Amino acid sequence: MKNINSHRVFHRNTYDVRLSGDYVLYWMHSNRRLYWNFALEYAVAWANKLNKPLVILEGLNVDYPWAADRYHAFMIDGMQEKAQEAAKRGIAYYTYLEPQPGSGKGIIETLASRACMLISDEYPVFIMRRFNEIMANRVNIPYITVDSNGIIPLGITEKAPYAAFLFRKIVQKRFVESWSALPKEDPLTELQQKEVQISQEIIAKWPQLMSAKDWVRPLLTDFPINHQVGPLSYPGNRKEGLDRLERFVQQKLHRYGNERNDPDADAASRLSSFLHFGTLSEHEIVARVLREQPANWSYTTLVDAKGKSEGFFGGHDYIEKFLDEIITWRGVGFHFAHHTPDYDKYESLPDWAIASLEAHKKDPRPELYSLEQLEAAQTSDPIWNAAQRELVQEGIVHNYLRMLWGKKILEWTPDPETALAYMIELNNKYAIDGRDPNSYSGIFWCLGRFDRPWFERPIYGSIRYMTTESARKKLKMKEYLIRWSGQS
Repeated sequence: MKNINSHRVFHRNTYDVRLSGDYVLYWMHSNRRLYWNFALEYAVAWANKLNKPLVILEGLNVDYPWAADRYHAFMIDGMQEKAQEAAKRGIAYYTYLEPQPGSGKGIIETLASRACMLISDEYPVFIMRRFNEIMANRVNIPYITVDSNGIIPLGITEKAPYAAFLFRKIVQKRFVESWSALPKEDPLTELQQKEVQISQEIIAKWPQLMSAKDWVRPLLTDFPINHQVGPLSYPGNRKEGLDRLERFVQQKLHRYGNERNDPDADAASRLSSFLHFGTLSEHEIVARVLREQPANWSYTTLVDAKGKSEGFFGGHDYIEKFLDEIITWRGVGFHFAHHTPDYDKYESLPDWAIASLEAHKKDPRPELYSLEQLEAAQTSDPIWNAAQRELVQEGIVHNYLRMLWGKKILEWTPDPETALAYMIELNNKYAIDGRDPNSYSGIFWCLGRFDRPWFERPIYGSIRYMTTESARKKLKMKEYLIRWSGQS
């Protein structure tokens, strides 16, 4: 456990380790991977210290908000891949795919009743945050969560950063320290005891609890979830994520700095879904990208750039731009949510943003659209419609257009609270990387979070203003519009 920074470990209750337990239990609910995973590494270390086997449980319930085929399929793809690997390696990996709402209630507590301790993933938003908050009171063994989300540990910051500039200063101050303690690539190679038997009593109580060797892929139609939001065209497993990472590095990374905002260039990484579900680690993505730096580059010789977005990482400028996106901009969302329980509420916006939005709340809107009209891409704006169709069909919106998408919703709804509710609903219903600190950052940025006051305008107040007209002039999107709206 020496490799794991103490800022990553959160002791959620004060029980002593049960030495008479049968195993150490790792509940994998956010970082759904067997590699580059601090929580799994921590669980392996404790299992070895106690001379106990390790049991990994990965669950999937059906009553989570916005549950749909799109998200179920992605997670089941990953489960199937992990089950196949665990069966080959003799790892005690179990899944529980809840057949009906509430069917899985109590399964963690039941498995924990035979465990020495319970270890899980620290995650600052959505149902995983709530699970972590309540589970500590439901088990009578130590419940410890471990942060495997990003390079800068959540425990390093003492309060919510209100600007990317401020968080970037923290990144630049603590990067060398954080990067010096990488997660182990394959922590399960160090597991000393693998043989474990789950009691027949537990198996009888939870018939959907499947071991790796008995794993059978279910049909999506078996689950009472939204079947209208369909699966994506690619699998949600680790192999696909690694293949996508390699294609990005080989074919797009060198273009990322200059072309990432142009929809036609397709220079974005397309890795957000694999980061969101924890299929890939931020650490391994950054490690792979850093291999493309010049031969004489070293992270030990970095200099403080005083919070500027350029000049810290050095080497290739396109790599620096990518690292600023994945480390700073992704990280600021995680750290903000970690310190902000109401991260998804209108009241969590900066005071200046709320005051400005409220002052312009009753400004006349040029057009008003219902949620149903927006969802169906029935607006007068072909660029916005194209972005919405991409979201519905592919589960993503191009990086730059996602910002424009949100700004226009503010303009087309009666008030900012309605705009926020519509953005959250559409994003979380369709975006494969929705329900994530990073996606909440993008939504709330449209209303002023992590930004500063700009020129005063109707409706927007001093919130940053964006138009589809300027986007059409500055971005290359002819092919994008043909594909998604039939207009150029």
